[in-house]
Amino acid sequence: MRQYREAREKHPDGILLFRLGDFYEIFFDDAKVAAPIMGVQLTS
Repeated sequence: MRQYREAREKHPDGILLFRLGDFYEIFFDDAKVAAPIMGVQLTS
């Protein structure tokens, strides 16, 4: 998560898709913004 937070600080106005293994993940407030745009359901 350190790398995610560092990247997020560098790009505060964007939505960060962070690669974890074979998948891209969106975390925290970015997920709340991106979910309706992408038409997906948030999980916890």
